[in-house]
Amino acid sequence: MQSEYLTVRQLSQKHPAFPEGGLRWFIFNEHQNGFAKCVRRVGRKVLISEVDFLEWIDSQNGGQK
Repeated sequence: MQSEYLTVRQLSQKHPAFPEGGLRWFIFNEHQNGFAKCVRRVGRKVLISEVDFLEWIDSQNGGQK
């Protein structure tokens, strides 16, 4: 599956369960919480891979569904 890159605002609007502030906290702590695999930087712009983000969310539940 090809990854779609979204800004923090776009991702928050597409997935309203995750407010912008919460996403920014994930980004700020990306190296401690494993969120770094979801983040791509182009200059000053921070983009989030939607596919990697959804996989990361699933992994936070210890693999349980």
